[in-house]
Amino acid sequence: MVSIQFIGSGDAFGSGGRFQTCIRLTHQGGSLLIDCGASSLVALKRAGVTPDSIDAILLSHLHGDHFGGVPFFILDAQFTGRRRPLVIAGPPGAAARLSETMEALFPGSSRSEKRFPIELLELGPEATRVCGTSVTALPVIHTPAAHPHGIRVEVDGRIVAYSGDTEWTEALVVLADGADLFICESYSFDKRVRYHCDYQTLASHRAELRCKRMILTHLSEAVLARSGELTHQGVELAADGLTINL
Repeated sequence: MVSIQFIGSGDAFGSGGRFQTCIRLTHQGGSLLIDCGASSLVALKRAGVTPDSIDAILLSHLHGDHFGGVPFFILDAQFTGRRRPLVIAGPPGAAARLSETMEALFPGSSRSEKRFPIELLELGPEATRVCGTSVTALPVIHTPAAHPHGIRVEVDGRIVAYSGDTEWTEALVVLADGADLFICESYSFDKRVRYHCDYQTLASHRAELRCKRMILTHLSEAVLARSGELTHQGVELAADGLTINL
């Protein structure tokens, strides 16, 4: 069984009091995070998830609400005596950006000797083995300097796809194709916001997204205000703590 738990389902600004993006994927062979926003360490502990149980972190792009929690995760692991290896896999430039961010937040931390091995991997269109899964990443349309990618994880006969942050792009069709679950951002309801999807655009393309199930996440206050209306229409919305078994 593959289990998906939304540790954090919010946008960058804590809309609705939600934690920033952090999605836990658990399978028979291990457990990994898809994105790790700045609030994720708090969110994990509030959810009762021991950080030491996480084998790997996959990063869709290099914005703080999606990867800013990694320095805190690493330092927590150091201080709590972690010994197990940790894999961090992200888009091109992730390793350098992580080092820079650690130095900005905790000077000297990127150079300190760790009690546990950290393996840094670069994700791309060719499949990468991470924690017993096969991961591919496709470029999407978001702030270019953040190196934005959507992620597709295949494990135990299941496919979980995730848009990352992006405006509408045909890459979403490829990511969603055949997925058991497609997690897609829907930052706004009908307002076009550069580099982000809105619900009405997604709805107009829904037939092209050949996934078995789609859940919308990274919701702004405008979308949350209409959550009752959307749910009534059969639209699935993520929420902190929501768990799905595939």
